[in-house]
Amino acid sequence: MPRTGAAEPVKAKGGRTRQNILEVAVDIASAEGLEGLTIGRLATQLAMSKSGLFAHFGSKEDLQLATIDTARSRFISDVIRPAFEAEIGMARLWKLCERWLGHVQGGVCSGGCFFAAAASEFDSRPGQVRDRIAEIMNEWLGMLRKAIIESQQAGQISTDVDPIQLAFEFNSFELGANWAFQLYGDQQAFGRAREAILERLRRHATRSGATLLPPADKQRRRVRTKR
Repeated sequence: MPRTGAAEPVKAKGGRTRQNILEVAVDIASAEGLEGLTIGRLATQLAMSKSGLFAHFGSKEDLQLATIDTARSRFISDVIRPAFEAEIGMARLWKLCERWLGHVQGGVCSGGCFFAAAASEFDSRPGQVRDRIAEIMNEWLGMLRKAIIESQQAGQISTDVDPIQLAFEFNSFELGANWAFQLYGDQQAFGRAREAILERLRRHATRSGATLLPPADKQRRRVRTKR
């Protein structure tokens, strides 16, 4: 029994060390790519020995997969959980989109959207890393589709709307804003993406659904203020 008690703090410390390593790994990978994420690069960044890092990850692929899952957890904490505090339907759908844009604009990852960068890097490379990225991107698209369907069921979005098409458009606006911000440093891109998403929502909203969206003039003032 004493041995078990003594081992627990060591195990807990090892878990915290691993988590700290992965938080740094997410930031490096978002800016430099998952392929640029090496044990040597992390060791330098964290002022740790390579042998110490090898104790936590058996291979580069293990490190990449663990980094992807850490980025997913960060995304859930910053985007999904706050959005799910909103009522099911239009309010939640809009908050999902708003939180995504705020997540990237706020610099949660130093290289912008982690998954946009990872998907671009691995979209033509078969393997476990690509499969995991695709799975998580599908989770996001599925969440948007579900929120659209729930809005239709609540009588807040027209049932004539194709949820798959609308989710695709919202995701495209979001990724486009990330691209413009990363490549050009264009802060206005986030306001444009917000306005484009709101335009689609207002176009398809029922009368009750429209009342759950920000007023159009308020949103335009917000975009102008950021310029």
